[in-house]
Amino acid sequence: MTALIALDWGTSSLRGFLMDEDGKVLETRASRHGIQNLPAEGTEGFEQAFVSLCGNWVEEHNIRAGVACGMVGSAQGWREAPYVPCPADTHSLASKAVSIKAPLGVEILIAPGLSYDPENGCPDVMRGEEIQIAGALGEDVSDGAERLIVLPGTHSKWVEVRGGTIEAFHSYMTGELFSALRRATILGRLMPEDRKPAADVAAAAFAKGIELALESGPGDLAHQIFSARTMGLFGRMEHAALADYLSGIVIGHELVSARNRFGGRMRADMKLPVIGDGDLCARYVEGFRIACECEPVLLGNTAPAGLYRFAAALGFLSSASA
Repeated sequence: MTALIALDWGTSSLRGFLMDEDGKVLETRASRHGIQNLPAEGTEGFEQAFVSLCGNWVEEHNIRAGVACGMVGSAQGWREAPYVPCPADTHSLASKAVSIKAPLGVEILIAPGLSYDPENGCPDVMRGEEIQIAGALGEDVSDGAERLIVLPGTHSKWVEVRGGTIEAFHSYMTGELFSALRRATILGRLMPEDRKPAADVAAAAFAKGIELALESGPGDLAHQIFSARTMGLFGRMEHAALADYLSGIVIGHELVSARNRFGGRMRADMKLPVIGDGDLCARYVEGFRIACECEPVLLGNTAPAGLYRFAAALGFLSSASA
């Protein structure tokens, strides 16, 4: 029986999942109506985006409950769901969820984000990744095992988990840094947008960037990224491969930092879950293979499973459909 609608609502996109009581995804839909690209301003924009994506699901299955995660719960979202401090688990998230009365008689519970504020350290936040982590952990949360989970992205997250509890996490602006360097600095002048290198050339350029980062000393990043220009100027690398080389440098520096921070958890006998899909996660997996001996495990998109666990913690599944 159809149970609920689950929404992964980010800055640039909206994904919806129609799910049954066992967590099986019956249908998936997506739109470009992220919180920065709504069809109208304010609350009306969120309501229109919801009805456009999910309206016929609601009417066909008489659904009255939904869950959502991501930037929809930010200060710029439909309704703000304040951050929950670490350590936190799925039940902690459920206890601080905020309710929205959506169109068509649907109540949507929005998951809060997480904050981490270590003593004598810098605070950190995530919003949306906590649900992906819940999905990656599944029901295997009672053994107390320590895990390190990586979520590549615009702001990559390295998350320390014990059992089913997120104890700490660390963000890296690697994706946004790469984009800014390519789009807004002189480095991008030699990187053609309309031409891609052969796969083996791209892989070699990326690996060269990773290896350069692994040889770095403190403060070398600003020096090394300039080589993404000079390698092209001096004909050492074809221009179409310079973006792959730059990607390797910035991801490589993230891995250098992670090795220093988590070295004991990046051993050859350790599996390292990587959450996400697409080319970026594949790059991280390849970077791990170059930078350390641990075994990366690509999990794909775990948001639907995490939203299901969030709904279960809310007690929605017994009354999600009329």
